Amino acid sequence: MTHKNKKAIVTGSAKGIGCAIAKRLAMEGAIVAICDIDHDLAIKTAKGFEAEGLNAEAFETDVSSVSSLKQMTESVASKFGGIDILVNNAGILESKTISELDEETWDKVIDVNLKSVFFASQAAIPYLYKSTSPRIVNISSMAGRMGGYEAGLSYSASKGGIITLTMGLARRLACNAITVNCICPGPTRSDILNDWTIEQLDGMRAKIPVGRIGEPVDIAAAAAFLTSDEAGFITGMIMDINGGCFMG
Repeated sequence: MTHKNKKAIVTGSAKGIGCAIAKRLAMEGAIVAICDIDHDLAIKTAKGFEAEGLNAEAFETDVSSVSSLKQMTESVASKFGGIDILVNNAGILESKTISELDEETWDKVIDVNLKSVFFASQAAIPYLYKSTSPRIVNISSMAGRMGGYEAGLSYSASKGGIITLTMGLARRLACNAITVNCICPGPTRSDILNDWTIEQLDGMRAKIPVGRIGEPVDIAAAAAFLTSDEAGFITGMIMDINGGCFMG
């Protein structure tokens, strides 16, 4: 696969899964917009890429704000000369119980995780129309497939909404050759897991048929394929990457 000279946006890519996706695309030749609300970290990440000979630039983005998404998209398109790839990765986790979950938390999670996917796509579509191989990839979660265990219901609902939104966008944009696909990661190593005890990690690992926790590079490999020229006949797909935890 190659992404030579492709212009890519990856939201929430200053660290974690988003960073791994951005780096994989950059390693394959793409110029990547590191879009994150933590602008200082985004700049640091972009400079780290550049030190490795990769092409990246940081863009401060609050994905819960439609105006911020529009401004970021316009800035990227102007700076890069277009947009070929959008990866909607930005998201936050919430794990409150049903009785604890309040309206403010619900709205924040939905805004960051779900609203952002639609409005980032809406902002990018006019530029994707002009691309020879336009791609959208949305990052959902295993929780969106089966309701979640540890995650709160606003998180699970937002991730389930991403799955439905993926299929709706895919159906409507196929006539313009814009493919829209979704990745649902299972337990994946992240900053959140750094706070877990060895016993908690062992307990999680024991529930995964392949016997290990996922790595961000596992998700990045799938995103690289789904945004490649080779994936031009794949759209509306929900790809489960969870080591066998969920088999729908």
